[in-house]
Amino acid sequence: MDKLDLRQQYKWLYSPSAKKVEFIDVPPLPFAMVDGAIPAGVGPGDSPDFQEAVAALYGLSYTLKFMIKKRADNPIDYPVMALEGLWKTESHTYDTANREAMTYTVMIMQPDFVTPDLFEEARAALLKKKPGPGPARARLATFHEGPSIQIMHIGPYATEPETVARLDAFAAEHGYTPRGHHHEIYLSDPLRAAPEKMRTILRHPVGVASGAVVQ
Repeated sequence: MDKLDLRQQYKWLYSPSAKKVEFIDVPPLPFAMVDGAIPAGVGPGDSPDFQEAVAALYGLSYTLKFMIKKRADNPIDYPVMALEGLWKTESHTYDTANREAMTYTVMIMQPDFVTPDLFEEARAALLKKKPGPGPARARLATFHEGPSIQIMHIGPYATEPETVARLDAFAAEHGYTPRGHHHEIYLSDPLRAAPEKMRTILRHPVGVASGAVVQ
């Protein structure tokens, strides 16, 4: 059986330093994605809409993994990638202490051999096993984030604004223009990891002015 280590293949995207902000250029990548919204004053952990979206993504991703691993023709084993979230508020800020209404897209990267037909087969299998509205919300799409800056945030979600401020300062120093959504990549399970040891990649897509020096 062939094995594909997506985490190692894309290590340059998913292992940033916690000490300094870095510039990356993210290529087009395939994701299972679910969109949703959370009202003001409510955190993701308290939102049934968000929990349904996350459950659907993990259900589909593991269904795909085991379908591909157990198929008779060209079986491949690979790890399910980390959950990621794109967040947007009306003020374009993301402050865990002052919860605005938010729209979101949660997503999990998929191997490039996951086709639309295979995705639909996994959706049907998951719905047969666990009926519900979640899987119907999911889609398979290519996301091209492009030029971005990122850093590893270590600690609870509540202290993220301090790390976001470092991203903003780096962008201002190098003449990068913020664009797109606040992007979080969740490398730790909040139900298992101690808050002070949690690791979350914070990534902001940026516009690079003509003549700017890419760091």
